[in-house]
Amino acid sequence: MKRKTCLLLNLFAALLILTSCTSGSISLPSFGSTDEPTATLPDPSVTIVSVPDARAAMTIFIEAYKVESYATMYSMLSKLSKDSISQEDFTTRYKDALNAMSLTEIEAEILSALTNPNSAQVAFRVTYKTVLAGDLTREMTAPLTLEDGQWFVQWDEGLILPELVGGNKLAMDYQIPSRGDIYDRDGDPIVTQADAVALGIVPGQINFNTEGTLLYELSQLTGTNPENIAASYANAGADWYIPVGEVTADESARILNMNLGGLFATPYQARYYFDGGVGPQAVGYVISIPAEELEEYQRRGYGGSEKVGYAGLEKWGEEYLSGKHGGSLYVVSPEGQIVTRLAQSDPGPASSLYLTLDKDLQLDTQNAIKGFTGAAVVLEKDTGRVLAMASSPGFDPNLFEPTNVNNQALPALLNNVNQPLVNRATQGQYPLGSVFKVITLSSALSSGLYTSETPYECGYHFVELNDRVLDDWTYEHCQNEIQTSYALDPENALDLNTCYTKPSGEVTLSESLMVSCNPYYWHIGLDLYSSQRTTDISNMARAFGLGQATGLGQAAEAQGFIEDPTDAIQAVNHAIGQGTTLVTPLQVASFMAALGNGGTLYRPQMIEKIQPIVGAPTSVFKPEARSTLPLSPEYLQTLQDAMISVIENPRGTANFRLRGYRIKTAAKTGTAETDGVPHAWFAGYTLAEADTGLPDIAIAVVLENVGEGSDYAAPVFRRIAESYYYGSPQTTYWFETKFNVTKTPTPIGGIPTDTP
Repeated sequence: MKRKTCLLLNLFAALLILTSCTSGSISLPSFGSTDEPTATLPDPSVTIVSVPDARAAMTIFIEAYKVESYATMYSMLSKLSKDSISQEDFTTRYKDALNAMSLTEIEAEILSALTNPNSAQVAFRVTYKTVLAGDLTREMTAPLTLEDGQWFVQWDEGLILPELVGGNKLAMDYQIPSRGDIYDRDGDPIVTQADAVALGIVPGQINFNTEGTLLYELSQLTGTNPENIAASYANAGADWYIPVGEVTADESARILNMNLGGLFATPYQARYYFDGGVGPQAVGYVISIPAEELEEYQRRGYGGSEKVGYAGLEKWGEEYLSGKHGGSLYVVSPEGQIVTRLAQSDPGPASSLYLTLDKDLQLDTQNAIKGFTGAAVVLEKDTGRVLAMASSPGFDPNLFEPTNVNNQALPALLNNVNQPLVNRATQGQYPLGSVFKVITLSSALSSGLYTSETPYECGYHFVELNDRVLDDWTYEHCQNEIQTSYALDPENALDLNTCYTKPSGEVTLSESLMVSCNPYYWHIGLDLYSSQRTTDISNMARAFGLGQATGLGQAAEAQGFIEDPTDAIQAVNHAIGQGTTLVTPLQVASFMAALGNGGTLYRPQMIEKIQPIVGAPTSVFKPEARSTLPLSPEYLQTLQDAMISVIENPRGTANFRLRGYRIKTAAKTGTAETDGVPHAWFAGYTLAEADTGLPDIAIAVVLENVGEGSDYAAPVFRRIAESYYYGSPQTTYWFETKFNVTKTPTPIGGIPTDTP
C-alpha cells in the first residue's frame, strides 16, 4: 500500500503540471515589406488561453480511489464540496459503503470527457468486486469546476453509487453459518457449539458433611485434583465465587441432582472446549472481533457479531470453520427504510477439522507435564502426524467466552508472567544440552576421523583448551556428594577417591553417548574445529532440521538458532548443545523420528482431514518428506544402538530412573545449562510396533529450570509412552505420592544417584 501511495503521489504531481497550463502571449517578429502577399499577424496584446485537461484531473481522483487514498481524493474536491462535508465524514462515507458491500477490489476507468471553459463532465466506470455482493458495476458522470486554473470535483454521494444520492446508505443483511467443529483423529469432539455449565464454589455454602463428595465429583468432572480445588477456596471469603471449570449440560446433570451445598452452576451456550482445553495452545480459541480489526473482517464478508479464531488451529482454519457467509445488500433511506436490494448471495455450511491429535493421549501428555513449565511433543515416527502437543502451564479456552461466569479469571490468565498462551512446543527456544550429542556423534562419524570404536579417556576434567579447564558432569556430582556427606558427618565425609559418582574412564565413541561423556564431545568439537572442519557440526545440525521451521504451518513456529563457531570455546560449547544453540521441542521430536525411521525428516502435521457437512473431505492427510539425514545406514545403526544403551545398559544415563520400563526405546538425556537451574531434556523414539501393533512414536520432553534430564524429563517421557501403549499412566513419578500429586523431590538417602 505504501508503494501504491508513493506512485499515486508521483502521478498526482505529474498530472498537476499537465492540468495547470497558464495563459501566455504569442508574438511574431516583423520581417519588413516585400512584394509577396503577407499574412495578418495577431495583435501582440491578445492573450490565448489553454484549458487544463479535465480527464487528467479525474484520473488522479480515480487512481486515488483504487487504493482508497481518501486524503488525496478529498484534496481534489471543489471548495463548495469541501464546505459541505469534512474530510473525516467524507472518509467515513466511503468506508461505510465499501465495508457494507464487503469490497475486495476497485476497478475504474475514464470513459469520456466534455470540457467547457469553466466546467467539465467526465464519465467513468467503476466495478466493485465484493465477497458477498459479487461484482457491482456502475457508469457515472462526475462534474468538475475550474478553480485557480485547476480542475476540482464537485462531489456528492452519487459518485460512490448513484443509488446513494440524497443521503441513502448501504446495509448488508448477513447470513452466518454455524461455525465448524474440531475433532480428534478418532472423531471425538474437541471443540463444538454446546449447552455448557460453568461450575464454581461459594465457600460459605459448603456443607461440611458433603464437602468430600463435592470435591470428588468436581474432580471427576473437571480433571482438577480435589486438593487443588480445596486450596482454591481455602482463604476465600464466605460469599466469594470461586471458578472451578466448565462441563456440558449433559455432563453436569449428575452433580446438579445431588444437591451438594456450596456448588454454584450457571448455564450458558457458546463454543465449548472439552475437558478445559484439549491442546489449548495448539487448538487455540475464538474471541469477538476486535474493534480495530472490524473493518478488515467486514471486507471478508463478516458482519461483526461473529466469534473468530484468534490463535492456533482456530485461527489457521478460520476459512474452513467459518463457512461461506451470505447476505443481501440493500439501499436504505436516511429514515431507515429499504429502498432497493442491490445483490444477494447464499451462505454455505462450514467444514469441520479432524486433527491428527489423539484426544486421550493429548490429555495424558498435558497431565504428564502439569505443574512444570515446559513442553512435550509426540509424533508418529513414520508419518509426521502430531499425536500430542502439550505446553505447560496450560489454560482454559472457555474463559474467552463473555457469557461464561468463570470468565472473571481471564484477566489473571492474560497477565500471567509464565505466558500460558504461548505454545512452548513450537515457539519455545531452548539450549538442547546433551541431546545435541547425537548430532555431534553423527558429525564425528561422517568426518572420517572417528569410528564407533574410537577410544577416549573420559575423566573428571577436560584440559585440552589452553586457557581453561572444563568439568564433566561426573565431577560436579562427586562434589555434590562430598558436600552432602560433609554436612551429614564431617569426620567421615567423602572425597574425590570415595565419592559414588566416578568418571566414565575409557569409552568408545558409541559408549560415550550412553554415559554422556562431556570431555569426549568437547574433544570432538575442538578436533573438528582445529582440523578446518569448522562448520561440520553446525551443518549436521541444520541437516537434522535445526535452525529452521519444521514446516508445520498450522501453528506459530520459531526457527531456533544454529551458529557456526568462530573460536575454540564456541566450538566445544556447540558440541554439547550449549552456547548460542537454540531449538524447539517440535524440531527435536522431528529429528528423533527421523533417526528411528531410517533417516526421513517428515513435515509435522496436525490436520487429518477437512470435512464438509456433505460430501468427501476437501483435504486429507498425506505424509510429506522434507529431507533425509545425511547418514549412512551403518552410522545410523551406530546411533540407534547407542541410544538404546542409554536406557538398557546399567551405565546408561537413563537406566536408573527408567528401571521397570518395558517399552523398547532409543533415547538421549539432556541437561541444558542456563543462568539458573538447568532445563531437563529427554527425547527419543520407541521400537515396539512389532510387539504391540501400534505405530512407533517419537517423543521430546523439555522442562524448564527443574534439574537434570534423567531425573525429570525421562520419567515424563516414560509416562507419555506408557499412556500411549497401555491406555493410561502406569508409573508414578519418584517425587509423587500418587498420580498428579507431587511431593518435594529429595535425593534418595541424601545422596544424588542420578545422571544428566
